Amino acid sequence: MTPGLLIAAPASGTGKTTVTLGLIAAFRARGVAVQPFKCGPDYIDPGFHAAASGRPSVNLDSWAMDGGTIAGLVAGAEPADLVIAEGSMGLFDGVAMPGASGTGAGADIAALTGWPVVLVLDVSGQAQSAAAVAAGFAAHREDVRVAGVILNRVASPRHEALVRDGLARVGIAVFGALPRRPGLALPERHLGLVQAAETGDLSRLLAEAGDFIADAVDMDALRSAAAWRAMPAFAARRLPPPGQRIALARDAAFSFVYPHVLGDWRAGGAEILPFSPLADEAPDDTADICWLPGGYPELHAGTLAAAGRFRASLRAFAETRPVHGECGGYMAMGEGLVDAQGARHRMAGLLGLETSFAARRMHLGYRRAVLAAPLPGMTAGTALRGHEFHYTTILAQPDAPLARVADATGAPVAETGSRRGRATGSFFHLIAAEGA
Repeated sequence: MTPGLLIAAPASGTGKTTVTLGLIAAFRARGVAVQPFKCGPDYIDPGFHAAASGRPSVNLDSWAMDGGTIAGLVAGAEPADLVIAEGSMGLFDGVAMPGASGTGAGADIAALTGWPVVLVLDVSGQAQSAAAVAAGFAAHREDVRVAGVILNRVASPRHEALVRDGLARVGIAVFGALPRRPGLALPERHLGLVQAAETGDLSRLLAEAGDFIADAVDMDALRSAAAWRAMPAFAARRLPPPGQRIALARDAAFSFVYPHVLGDWRAGGAEILPFSPLADEAPDDTADICWLPGGYPELHAGTLAAAGRFRASLRAFAETRPVHGECGGYMAMGEGLVDAQGARHRMAGLLGLETSFAARRMHLGYRRAVLAAPLPGMTAGTALRGHEFHYTTILAQPDAPLARVADATGAPVAETGSRRGRATGSFFHLIAAEGA
C-alpha cells in the first residue's frame, strides 16, 4: 500500500479543505504523485481534490461501506507516492449507531488504513489551550494515531510561539503554522462549496494554496510521517451496472456522481454515455438505461423547463427502457419544481413528484433503503446504503414508493422515492449495496 495521511480537524470550518488542497498542490509541484481520498458522502470536495492532484478522488465511507469495499477502493487506486485523505466534519464525528464498518467518522478510515492523522487546528482566540484540544484528540482512540498538527489562522509570531510552547509540553509535533489569509477562500453555496468545474479561477487558487502551504509547512517532515497498515484480505465488492450502455446526464445541473460508482459500472463492463440536459440534449438512443444524478436543478430550473427536446426524449426513452433519478435527477423527473423565488417550472413529468425550494427545509443524513420493486441490476428486497442532503420541501409524492427508507437509527423517513412504469427516483444517493 501507499503511505498516507488523513487531514482532519476538531470541527467543520477550520480550513481543513483549503489545507488539504494546498498540501496536494504543494506536493504535486515537487513531483510527488498524490492519490486523494475523501471520507464520507461528499461530492464537491473530491472535485477539488481531482483538480489539485490530476487524478480522481475516491470516497471512503465506513457507515455505508464494509471493510472489504474500503480496502478494495484503497488498493484499486492508481499507483502513487503518497495518499492524502480529507476527513469530514470533526475527526470523530459520525452517527450514533454503527453501520457497515463504523459510524461514518474519519477516525474509522484512519483506523482501518493506518494513515496517521494531521490535525488542522484553528487557533484563533486561543493559545496554550490548543494543546489541550490536540492532546484530547490524540488520546481519544487507541487505534487512531495523531502524527501532529498544522496551526491555522495564527495571528502573530508571538501567538504562534505561545501555541507551539503549549503543544511542545504535551509532546505533539507542529508541522506548520498558517497566518490568517482571508483572500484564500473557495466560494460557497447552500450545499457547500461551489463545484470545482464552476470555479473560474481555480488554477490560480490552487497554485496560491500550494505556495502558501509550502512556505509555512515542513513538507519533508509531513511526508516522513505518512504510514499505512496492512488491511485484511478482501473480495472485490462492486455495485452491478444498471445496464450495458448507460446514458448519464452530466452537466452543471447533474454532477453528483461518486467516482467509485462509475468505476464499479465500468468494471462490470458498462459503457457510460454522457449527455447534457442543460444543452437540451437527448439521452443516447442506443442506451439500455438513462440515469439522472443529483446536482443543482433548482439553479437551472428555467433552462430545464425550456429544454423541450430533452424532456420529450426522456419521456420517449421511458416508454421502452428504465429511467432513474437521484435527488436532483429525481426532482427533474417530476411534474414541477418551485424555485427559491416561488416560481414553478415544469419538469419532465415521468413521476408525479412536486418539490419546492421556496420554503427551504434541510434533509441530511445516512439512509438505508430496502427496494420495494426491482431497479435495473438489483432485485426487489435489495438493501442499499446511501446518503440524503438537500433543502427541498416535498409538495406531492403520489406514486408508489420505490423503497422502505430509514435513517441511520432505523427510524423511517418520508422520502421513500417513487416508481411509475419504467421511471424510478429517490432522494438518497446510492453509495453501496449490502452484500454487493
